[in-house]
Amino acid sequence: MAFFTKKKTAPGASPADVRAAKDPAQGKRSIPGVRNVVAVASGKGGVGKSTISANLAVALARTGARVGLLDADIYGPSVPTLFRLKGHRLTGEDGMILPAEAHGLKIVSIGFLLEDDSPVIWRGPMLMKALEQFLHGTKWGELDYLVIDLPPGTGDVQISLVQMTPVAGAVVVTTPQDLALIDVKKAVRMFEKVGVPILGVVENMSYFLCPHCAGRSEIFGHGGARKACAEMGLRFLGEVPLQMALREASDAGEPLAAAAPDEPAARAIAKAAADAAAALAALDILTPEPVTPEPGQTPEPGRS
Repeated sequence: MAFFTKKKTAPGASPADVRAAKDPAQGKRSIPGVRNVVAVASGKGGVGKSTISANLAVALARTGARVGLLDADIYGPSVPTLFRLKGHRLTGEDGMILPAEAHGLKIVSIGFLLEDDSPVIWRGPMLMKALEQFLHGTKWGELDYLVIDLPPGTGDVQISLVQMTPVAGAVVVTTPQDLALIDVKKAVRMFEKVGVPILGVVENMSYFLCPHCAGRSEIFGHGGARKACAEMGLRFLGEVPLQMALREASDAGEPLAAAAPDEPAARAIAKAAADAAAALAALDILTPEPVTPEPGQTPEPGRS
């Protein structure tokens, strides 16, 4: 808890950090050096959101991007296990949190504040203070993407996040079952209401891939997320199979995207990461930064 103190501004923000100033229109503060904040969300628990978050971050880093991963899943922080960082404790410098590093990522997890197997029983204000510190009180450095693993559902953490800092886009994770798809629609509507673009939907556990015969069994049904995306006009980021290799890598603290990038699940996640990055790039092209005209100059149509 020692890090939850008076906030300090990260030193040495470069001139390229156009988005690092306070957003006067929304009262949000961008994170110095961080180009894109990407939220990974799910409408309900148990869909493998944290596993997808971790592997998406690794897949982005494998393209040469500078990537951070913030584990804000207060109900079940899994990132310490997924990256073999259980027992890691936060350290600091100049009043700022120093991220852990693994597989080319800078990593901060709420799990770094907890003893093993201890639940988070903080009230709302303490949770919000922790999230604020993780976002703005961490030495993230220069990042192309900060991937944030959110708790499941549509609660305080999700709403507070979009109030604290501009979120470039969200990836929603679901499974093929109807129950999961009902809840994913709620998550999509929440992001739409707060003005966060949906980069796409990943269908996890789309089918079981037998490690012996490579046979495919659609044990949770099939095609639900693709159909839901078509109905809602969203980008479908692909199907990730339920695969023994993915479970084994996660349990070993080695994300599959790093340990075995040629496995079918890892390839599917890498494609989802590439498609989400392309969606972000398209948003940058379609929504240029506002231009303030010189005194006496008439702004171009569509610009302000």
